[in-house]
Amino acid sequence: MKIEKITSASNPKIRELLALMEKSRARREKRLFVVEGRRETRHCLEAGFIPRAIFYSPEITGGTPEDLLELIPEEAAGNTALFETSPSAYSKIAYREGTEGIVCEMHAKDDRGLSRLETGEHPLVVVLESVEKPGNIGAVLRSAEACGADALIVCDPKCDLYNPNLIRASIGAAFRVPTVACSSEEAIAWLKEKGIRILTAQLQDSEPYYDTDMKTGCAIVLGSEDKGLGHAWRNAADCHIRIPMLGRLDSLNVSVSAAILLYEAVRQRVGTKTL
Repeated sequence: MKIEKITSASNPKIRELLALMEKSRARREKRLFVVEGRRETRHCLEAGFIPRAIFYSPEITGGTPEDLLELIPEEAAGNTALFETSPSAYSKIAYREGTEGIVCEMHAKDDRGLSRLETGEHPLVVVLESVEKPGNIGAVLRSAEACGADALIVCDPKCDLYNPNLIRASIGAAFRVPTVACSSEEAIAWLKEKGIRILTAQLQDSEPYYDTDMKTGCAIVLGSEDKGLGHAWRNAADCHIRIPMLGRLDSLNVSVSAAILLYEAVRQRVGTKTL
């Protein structure tokens, strides 16, 4: 694999990479996205994504990232560009410290719809409706991965699933938890078809989450912090659940709520075949 050196922060390759990091339109049109960090890149490659280019700083990595290059399929290696960057060039593209000097351009996968999801006997699914902040979605993915959730469905998304902030916040879980985007109507129809119970997190007309059976296949549905869930989900729900709020505030961060409800499902399933 040929290595090209980049010494200037204004190099066209650096500018193109920055456009992919900053603009969803560029990601969508070029079918490319950016992954930063050794751990995140490893998870991405192990999930079968194909790199277009790898940028690395030998001052940080200690040399060529051979361990990551070994994960690239042989048939794709010849089409992967390798760029060795100067410290000044790398600092231009590095979003945070501690990423071990690795930033990659990856080819996006075309199918991120419901048809790609596979469910077991008692699936555990997370659904987010109109959640705007990519960091919150990434944090939910971390909890979903930790709890062994089967999928995350993002309904009526306000950001694309390849947003770099989402990927960073997920620390690679974005590539380990099957994640799709669709409309709320499509998600509801799919869950009903699969016989997956819909549990909507809401304050009104609800029961405490710990009094709700989560041992069978279920979807935990959460809305945005400011608007909550839409009427379509409230009407489609098999059960309305709430997290007790004993203080003066009436809501938690959506990622915190997701973690609480996911771990309740895990608690209920401990010692059963559904875990």
